[in-house]
Amino acid sequence: MTKKRLWITRRLSDATLERAARDYDVVINHADTPGTAEDLIAASAEFDAIIPCHSEHFTEDVVAQFADRLQIVANHSVGVDHCNLPALKERGIVVTNTPDVLSDATAELAMLLMLGAARHAVAGDRIVRTGAWDSWSPAFMVGKQVTGARLGIIGMGRVGLAFAAKARGFDMDVHYFNRTRLPDDQAQGATYHETVESLLEVSDFLSLHCPATPETTDLMNAERFEMLPDGAVIVNTARGALVDEDALMAALDTGKVAAAGLDCFKVEPGGNPLFSKYENVFMLPHIGSATRQTRDAMGFRALDNLDTFFAGKTPRDLL
Repeated sequence: MTKKRLWITRRLSDATLERAARDYDVVINHADTPGTAEDLIAASAEFDAIIPCHSEHFTEDVVAQFADRLQIVANHSVGVDHCNLPALKERGIVVTNTPDVLSDATAELAMLLMLGAARHAVAGDRIVRTGAWDSWSPAFMVGKQVTGARLGIIGMGRVGLAFAAKARGFDMDVHYFNRTRLPDDQAQGATYHETVESLLEVSDFLSLHCPATPETTDLMNAERFEMLPDGAVIVNTARGALVDEDALMAALDTGKVAAAGLDCFKVEPGGNPLFSKYENVFMLPHIGSATRQTRDAMGFRALDNLDTFFAGKTPRDLL
């Protein structure tokens, strides 16, 4: 049987590429640069399937120019805000993602960001690394204690649940807002809030784990930052679109927000250079799922979806 032609837009894990080469007529972008609109349009005429990352943007305009050959877009990501799902569906193109497998890795990073922001990781590293550490006192670099604090989670999906489980190891009092209330056995004692506003009032620490949608764009804006307890810490490992970055900087300037841990930004790659002046902002370059184990699992999940689709069955992660 002739193998289906597959384009893999970025350099995925070695194990993923080996399996893909075994089962498909695969073309790999070894240059590891984002696929452009022109690349995607050309690929739609040359390939039966594409495994993209969130760096490739399937906009309505791009999808409208697709040829008829492309059958499936098997994303190497959970988030699909880079895909115009209605446009792809209208063209009859199946779309899948990779849920479940990256929850723990992303939750680990959220914990790192929360701890680092709370305990002056940026400034502390700088003064030791530069040789500026030349004194000590009981008032030196006093941070915010995580253990026993109130934690608010917006978005109690897979990653939110994984983060809540890890937070319980610090005896945190977990509160959450979600589109639907979780069954008690899933919530594991976390307190449900019917509104974001109610949650913010009790969030000494706030962690964002919801998808980026038109409704959640600038979810954390100036008005909502003011609803937090004084000296709150905010963590974002979801999507940069969730945070009004100017409003966050204003809240940092006043001390309303004591610190922030950010793994994602409105502009990526690059981030927001204005955050660089804040040593109470602990930043990472969108690497929430970047562990070897998770990258293998994400690649295999994408390939599982392709295998199922081309076997004439419904993919597990059909969107």
